Amino acid sequence: MGKVVAIANQKGGVGKTATAVNLTACLGAMENKILIIDLDPQGNTTSGFGIVKKQIENSSYHVLIGKVPIEETIFNSAFKNVDVVPAGIDLAGAELELVEMQNRTIRLKAEIARIKEKYKFIIIDCPPSLGMLTLNALSACDSVIIPVQCEYYALEGLAQLIATIRNVKRTYNPYIEIESVLLTMYDSRLNLTHQVVSEVKKHFPGKVFSTVIPRNVRIAESPSFGKPVIYYDTVSRGTKAYKLMAEEFLRKNKQ
Repeated sequence: MGKVVAIANQKGGVGKTATAVNLTACLGAMENKILIIDLDPQGNTTSGFGIVKKQIENSSYHVLIGKVPIEETIFNSAFKNVDVVPAGIDLAGAELELVEMQNRTIRLKAEIARIKEKYKFIIIDCPPSLGMLTLNALSACDSVIIPVQCEYYALEGLAQLIATIRNVKRTYNPYIEIESVLLTMYDSRLNLTHQVVSEVKKHFPGKVFSTVIPRNVRIAESPSFGKPVIYYDTVSRGTKAYKLMAEEFLRKNKQ
């Protein structure tokens, strides 16, 4: 059975989608069969794997509202061992539609249950909010990776995310755990960076990746070419960092 990992932080601009895309691509390149589910209405994970949104017929939106089974939304990407459930602009309306539906927080969980055995890992890219889409992801996952940007307001809002995870654990998903916190946009030249690292490690003892993701222009550029950074620039600092993160993730999961 594949392990389901949500990548979540309701604060935008922390490297959440970059981490979802690049962790997925690196795990795939390391001979693991991966499914990534785009639950962010912006659809940046979808375009990050070179999928043209205008060509999408069925997406994660159609899965959530019960129009099609998840199997009918899966794209075989151009990248090794990576399948994608894409997101389209219609996902933006799912928050309101789900409120009126039965089992509104566990609809994704039921769909994933049918396909878990086909993948080593299933990664879910959550939107930067704590609404119905994120609740569906948290209800469906085994663990959560929390990207945290190395900046002044790094810990702002995290208490609310942790409270939401605890509430989901109590109400919908007793198995959910925090996988790890990932420090992103790391710049060792700045004193502030070291202060943030210290604060995050104090708040999440034993739960912080030893790998950090540096500020790197190649990570920022690669989505516009429809490629994860590992395929865009194989020797960049960003590629090396995400490879190390994927290796650390596999060690934590004893793969």
